Amino acid sequence: MRFYYGLAAVIAVSAAMAAPALDKVEFVIIDLQEKANQKVNEDFHGGGVANNHLGELAKTKQKFEGIPFEIGEGLLQLSSKRLANFPEKIEGIKIGRTLDKLHIVHACGYFDDEKTVIGHCVVNYADDTTEKIEIVYGKDVRDWWTPPKTPDASRSKIAWKGENEPSKERNYTLRLYLTTWKNPKPGKKVVSVDYVSAQSASAPFCVAMTAECR
Repeated sequence: MRFYYGLAAVIAVSAAMAAPALDKVEFVIIDLQEKANQKVNEDFHGGGVANNHLGELAKTKQKFEGIPFEIGEGLLQLSSKRLANFPEKIEGIKIGRTLDKLHIVHACGYFDDEKTVIGHCVVNYADDTTEKIEIVYGKDVRDWWTPPKTPDASRSKIAWKGENEPSKERNYTLRLYLTTWKNPKPGKKVVSVDYVSAQSASAPFCVAMTAECR
């Protein structure tokens, strides 16, 4: 009987040693500050509304849905039909590695029709191929000013909710959305990402990006 117990223990240990190790997930924060063109704590989207900003959003490392992000002093703001004086695209956001997923914290200014493509991210690989991540109003983001009873974005999660003085006066909530893109070519090095507006009514903006790697 002892022989069988001993044999079973040997088999169990051998199986544990032979079992493949679980893939270790690494999160790499993407630095947006080199390309940032709008301060988080300064008024934006016009309209002459004072204190209309994201100053309540902590400018530090924090987690949304368990994913680490870094909120810097600035964000990436694109133009639209309703917002001039910002670029149509911001090119060359540095990545410089392979990745399995890209996590994006973003929203937009101004309302748009449901299912309207308001922008996209172009993923640039080292072999000169690209992939496009569409940003669709109602699916990925909505206006950061959220009226009561507004539905969530259908394929993104709410990363953050907050308020500022003018939103409180109007009973609106501020929202940022978390979109996760699964890379169809995880073995290829990603050199950079370009952030591009579709020039619809909504003006996309991005607060943070994090790469998920294995």
